[in-house]
Amino acid sequence: MIELILATANAHKAEEFAALFDPKILSIKAAPKKLEVIEDGSSYFENAKLKAQGYYNEFKIPVLADDSGLNVEALSDELGIHSARFGGEGLTDFDRANLLLKKMEGKTNRQAYFTCVLCVYLNDKEIFYFEGRMAGSIGYTYRGSSGFGYDPVFIPNDVEGELTVSELPEWKNKNSHRALATNLAQKFFSQRN
Repeated sequence: MIELILATANAHKAEEFAALFDPKILSIKAAPKKLEVIEDGSSYFENAKLKAQGYYNEFKIPVLADDSGLNVEALSDELGIHSARFGGEGLTDFDRANLLLKKMEGKTNRQAYFTCVLCVYLNDKEIFYFEGRMAGSIGYTYRGSSGFGYDPVFIPNDVEGELTVSELPEWKNKNSHRALATNLAQKFFSQRN
């Protein structure tokens, strides 16, 4: 078993990771304190590494960090690695999701996908990455009360009907971009030891 600290201040992510990982393979616990790491990379991989390296350098403990976001084909330069800052400072998740719906008005291409890149930073020489993607489209209304972020406006491809991720909490636990990346990490580390 590998013990890791999680490099995030997002309580929802911490809850999701705790539920996704098998503690016999990778044990995740919160970092002793939150660090302000500047995420100025140009990709999910760079930002995940910046977070992992920042926490590793501070605590000298193996770290799990992730960078994730929503990629919308019709707004290719606006979200992605900037998803958490979409629309500027001071907006809530609800505000950002509704801003996205407004910007998508009149657009016929509603294709989108969530990306999660995990960086497992064991030490300066052992750094591993795992990427998960969940494909779907942007809906027309805000629906559902489960999940967070853009979940209430994202309709995944792999389900019947027009349900958003926010209306599919059990499905999300097994099929989200984060779950897919986690599965890859668990498989890799279970075979490595």
